[in-house]
Amino acid sequence: MPERRPPLDIEGQSLARLAEVLADRGLPPVDQWNPDHCGDSEMEILRDGTWLHQGRPLTRPAMVRLFSTVLRREEDGSHVLVTPVEKLSIRVERTPFRALKMTMEGEGEKRRIAFELDSGDAVIAGPDHPITLAEAADGPSPRVLVRHGLEAEIARPLYYELAEIALAEDHDPPGIWSDGAFFALAS
Repeated sequence: MPERRPPLDIEGQSLARLAEVLADRGLPPVDQWNPDHCGDSEMEILRDGTWLHQGRPLTRPAMVRLFSTVLRREEDGSHVLVTPVEKLSIRVERTPFRALKMTMEGEGEKRRIAFELDSGDAVIAGPDHPITLAEAADGPSPRVLVRHGLEAEIARPLYYELAEIALAEDHDPPGIWSDGAFFALAS
């Protein structure tokens, strides 16, 4: 079944409206599907967000969006593409998504932060979508939880903008509020 939903665009949209759109998105219930593992998809998601199949980039954005909706992270940290009848491994170099755009409403404890993802989806940081810092070989990797254990790495310029706000607000430890939750931005 082809992906027919257009990618989300957070620019110029109120976060209340974005939350409604996200609630109505209707993603597949991959957390409820538990078929036997049946092989390797021969797919890979590179650190820069490029999706490969048999070493070649997937060039159709709608195809990437479709595959991203059936992606799940397993308890052991591996990633799979899952349907009601099959489960295939997929290699993920760092995180499956990247948060490339950001918008905010409010200040301090009343702030809400939304991220637009490279998959055409979006997420509002909060209790169900925490912002974390993971240690990576090249330094801290700022991330936001998307769904089913999947994370989006937050682009450096966005992280620096968040860090500036955190430092200006003078929290100890430095951090930022979104949707009623506080997220420390120090490891």
